[in-house]
Amino acid sequence: MRTTRSLFTALAASAALLSVSPGLQAQTQAPAAASRAPDVIFVPTPQEVVDAMLKAAKVGPDDVLYDLGSGNGIIPVTAAREFGTRGVGFDIDPERISEANANARQNKVTDKVKFVQADLFEQDLSGATVISLYLLPSLNLKLRPKLLALKPGTRIVSHAFDMGDWQPDQTINVNGRTVYFWTVPERKS
Repeated sequence: MRTTRSLFTALAASAALLSVSPGLQAQTQAPAAASRAPDVIFVPTPQEVVDAMLKAAKVGPDDVLYDLGSGNGIIPVTAAREFGTRGVGFDIDPERISEANANARQNKVTDKVKFVQADLFEQDLSGATVISLYLLPSLNLKLRPKLLALKPGTRIVSHAFDMGDWQPDQTINVNGRTVYFWTVPERKS
């Protein structure tokens, strides 16, 4: 009985979170347990770079931002706090998810953002209007086909690393750090 009640409480809490942010419900898969080690070490994105990334992507209250490898959650939290953007952060590391959730609580944006412990390569990204990245060149290239398959007009912004021969729409220097911005193009017939 106690186990059933605990399970029911956990399910009710999950449903409550999703009902607060109805736009996020259908766009994210259930959290998956980490099945492997992270591909990159966590290096936080400086706030001035986050600000430049969000400005380049022109985020707003009608956007849904997916942050791939979300770390401490600074990008979706800032987007929610400053622009009213809804967001989901995906990270395989449970410690990063815990930090990101604490960041969201501290900034009072838990109604706008959620963080999912999951392998970013296994996620359905189709619900995003904006994707943010701070990965490695090889990981950006691995993601590139999936990103190019997204709805035309989806905006992608990356801290530090490009996408090989996919030329960015904009490249920004932020005190020696580079931000790349792309828009998913129309598909050729």
